[in-house]
Amino acid sequence: MLEIGILGIFALALLACVWFDLSILYALLFGFIMFFAYGIYKNHSAMQMWKMAFSGIRTVRNILITFILIGIITAIWRAGGTIPFIVYHATKVCSPSAMVLITFLLCCLVSVLTGTSFGTAATVGVICMTMANSMGIPPLFTGGAILSGAYFGDRCSPMSTSALLVSNLTNTNIFRNIVNMIKTSLVPFAVSCAFYLALGMLYQAEMGSTDVQEIFAECFDLHPSTLVPAVVIILFSLFKINVKITMSVSIVFGALLSLFIQGIQPSKLLEIAITGYYPENRALASVLSGGGIISMTRVFAIVCLSSCYAGMFNGTGFLEGVKKILCTISAKVTPFGGILITSLLTGMIACNQTLTIMLTHQICNDVEKEPETMAVHLENTAVVVAPLIPWSIAGSVPLGTVGAPTVCILTACYIYLLPLWNLACAVLHSKHPQPSIANGP
Repeated sequence: MLEIGILGIFALALLACVWFDLSILYALLFGFIMFFAYGIYKNHSAMQMWKMAFSGIRTVRNILITFILIGIITAIWRAGGTIPFIVYHATKVCSPSAMVLITFLLCCLVSVLTGTSFGTAATVGVICMTMANSMGIPPLFTGGAILSGAYFGDRCSPMSTSALLVSNLTNTNIFRNIVNMIKTSLVPFAVSCAFYLALGMLYQAEMGSTDVQEIFAECFDLHPSTLVPAVVIILFSLFKINVKITMSVSIVFGALLSLFIQGIQPSKLLEIAITGYYPENRALASVLSGGGIISMTRVFAIVCLSSCYAGMFNGTGFLEGVKKILCTISAKVTPFGGILITSLLTGMIACNQTLTIMLTHQICNDVEKEPETMAVHLENTAVVVAPLIPWSIAGSVPLGTVGAPTVCILTACYIYLLPLWNLACAVLHSKHPQPSIANGP
């Protein structure tokens, strides 16, 4: 089958980029050319193919705007003193043995409030990583906890763009979906808490470094007002204000603090927003550098390219053959198992969460007929599987934002325990059918 062959070649291109440590953009550009050529081969005009491609970009335009805001907020929170203030005081009281668990729980809380995994990593994730580094806790532990916590709320928050996307695709009520999602995540959440507590207790970390505290006290005016940008995020999220508005207001307050509390010049502040915060003090730079719009350009390009695929696949019927094969597989491994396998394959191709959700739903919309069940299946597969794929921005962006290595995926236990637990429930329920979704997927 031609379509399977093209997908196989594209998969090899992705693996080659990973193996030779090349930018994934090369494989995505190669894939774009192949899928575009496939459309031409199927008698679609070049103009039609371009329209299909741009229709895919339009579906993720809100995410692209959010990327820009994330780049700015990660720099402004550093420059304005928000992160230094929180780290300075928190490192005095947080127990090192509980730091990994605290990181997971804080990221869970903020991700539920904000509904964004990227925003969570850019704010509280950076704070937790800085604190953990000052205690000598390995980034492998902290990075996994941040990634797990970030996707806890990204999956089940009413503010989440992925939850809204799933509810729109399945024509279901987002709040009923959230109730069902909570029911299917209790065991993975409890096991994750136990795992992160055990990690912290097994590793002999030390209290926060006094060197870090002294550097922050010397380089910043740690006035309580520097907390305002963080308070804005929490309060606006509680009132369910749009995440883009929430982040924008936080950026404005952070900019004012940078100008009037930290004494940064307006021209320098603009430079920081674009290129990131990179202080001259070497000791400070080692723990606080990063952020800026430029830091998000690679992610921006990846989403733009890969989102073109959804429009081209839909317009050319590229996935119809694959859809039939996966429907056959689903009959053998339960509908949830089929959707899980599909989400793994689409996640490898899509390289981002949004397209993974869209493609998985597009392929599996005949596998599960019940809309609410389909919605929960998507949340328990596509939403959390995407960050487990090393070359996907779903995982690489949060980890890159906090300065953690890709291997942290191994300690992000919540996001792989969730689909595994629900797969086990699905297999069990296929042998002992239950009438209600509340009892499992």
